[in-house]
Amino acid sequence: MELSFSPADIASRYAEIGVGKATRSSAQLAVLGILAGTLIALGGAATNTVVYGIQDTWTIKLICGLLFPFGLGMVVIMGAELFTGNCLMGITLLEKKCSFLQMIRSWVVVYLANFAGSLLVAGSCAWFGQMDLGGGQLAVYTMKVAAAKCTLPFQNALVLGFFCNLLVCLGVLMALSAKDSAGKIISAYLPVAFFVMCGFEHCVANMYYISAGLLAKTVPAYTQLAGEMGVDLSSLTVSNFLISNLIPVTIGNILGGLVLAWIMWFIHLKDREPVGV
Repeated sequence: MELSFSPADIASRYAEIGVGKATRSSAQLAVLGILAGTLIALGGAATNTVVYGIQDTWTIKLICGLLFPFGLGMVVIMGAELFTGNCLMGITLLEKKCSFLQMIRSWVVVYLANFAGSLLVAGSCAWFGQMDLGGGQLAVYTMKVAAAKCTLPFQNALVLGFFCNLLVCLGVLMALSAKDSAGKIISAYLPVAFFVMCGFEHCVANMYYISAGLLAKTVPAYTQLAGEMGVDLSSLTVSNFLISNLIPVTIGNILGGLVLAWIMWFIHLKDREPVGV
């Protein structure tokens, strides 16, 4: 018995999965999108909590890369709807199994729901004491990370977003190759670990990382401590969040996912003989 699906099988399976994403009701998409946003945000909260006291950048990247991928693992196992993974619906569109408008509807609903789930976790951590760890140093670290993400040049954010979702979507497809839960998590693990270690940009993760920093900034004790520690928060604004990060990263994520979708379709499905011929 084969323990995994072939690349062609994976492409075909995702084409069918995409049909469900395209036709699922908006209410179901929203609930599953909120779940995915919450799970990814919890992964972000966990990584910030574990590394906030570490100064060495290499160590921070390594630990975050080892921990964060479990967020996608939970999304895959629970069947939640994650915007970045859903960029692979390009396979379904190319197979003519959904319309362009169906794909866009799914993307929009899931994107907004992911944002809602991320905000839920960000607000809970910022306003209900989770960031008090280390005498508030976790909050300062959270704001520092968010501020740095808000200073990216547009083109940098776009390219970093492209490679991020190329890897995330690769992880999603690799998870489809497995036939058991452990195999799915392990298959998705390395591509996501790579994107975190490389510092690539993921729009849904940033919905937590930057929102958490912005909401922490509304707590006077946290901003006072940041000032005492010499952390510059001037770049941490809603406009910078949207213009310098979320918009270009989202565009890059879409392009990365669509490019991989096209590759899988072109290589494995475009000239495939119809079943039964």
